[in-house]
Amino acid sequence: MKGYRVRRTLATKLVNELVETADEKQLNETIARCGRVDLLRIGELGYTELDRQGGAEFLFQVLTAREERNSVAIASGESFGGWTKIFTDPRLRAAIVGHLTFGGTVIETGTDSYLLADTRARTGAGA
Repeated sequence: MKGYRVRRTLATKLVNELVETADEKQLNETIARCGRVDLLRIGELGYTELDRQGGAEFLFQVLTAREERNSVAIASGESFGGWTKIFTDPRLRAAIVGHLTFGGTVIETGTDSYLLADTRARTGAGA
């Protein structure tokens, strides 16, 4: 509504896109496309393991390409401590967490579902 360009995607969908475009030698263009939006919102991070070959390095490239230029919002069902199951390489995991948190804001909602709370607020439904 304010004219910002936003791309909303699921983590698995983005990683699959990155892996596929890498196979087609188009990875740099896909990363650049991710960098052109004002906000990249990645949802559902935490439900699929991302090893090096499975796209974790590609996701890292997207995040570093956006660093200090454009915003990233990540929704995850896991706290950073639980990301050991998502990013199996400890050095890569530390680098990703570092890039996401440097100069950023971390909002932890616990186990409450923001989506469910939003739906209830809009519909007036109770607990």
